[in-house]
Amino acid sequence: MAVNRAELIDCLNELIQTCLDAENGFQAAADRVKDPELKELFEKRSIQRAQFASELKSEVRHFGGTPLKSGSAPAALHRGLFHIKSKVKDVNDDAIIAECERGEDAAIETYQRVLKQNLTPNVIPVVKHQFAELKRSHEHLRELGQKAA
Repeated sequence: MAVNRAELIDCLNELIQTCLDAENGFQAAADRVKDPELKELFEKRSIQRAQFASELKSEVRHFGGTPLKSGSAPAALHRGLFHIKSKVKDVNDDAIIAECERGEDAAIETYQRVLKQNLTPNVIPVVKHQFAELKRSHEHLRELGQKAA
């Protein structure tokens, strides 16, 4: 039995919020790293998360809902504090990688929670594909962090 329409829209909006937070977080990371390869990686991840949010917004509209247009306040606050911290003391690329990995941890938890719901058959492949990409991203960030350590 699938979740009701309102619950499904709420779940999808939660994922949209997660993707928008990640989009902004990765862009903030790209703006702060010194390594050109990391900058490119983070910019690509930011674009990917914007695409994920767009896919999810289409699903919300399909079910007659209104998709979220912005990320969460706590994530914006975190980015603001991260920005202040980077101004106060020199934050190196390794610290930025670690912050991005932490963000991916939170995103994975959100996707896992949503995937435990009885989603509709047309939504499941979208969410599972995005979740698989998140896990790959997380693993890559972990590997980058371990190389730096």
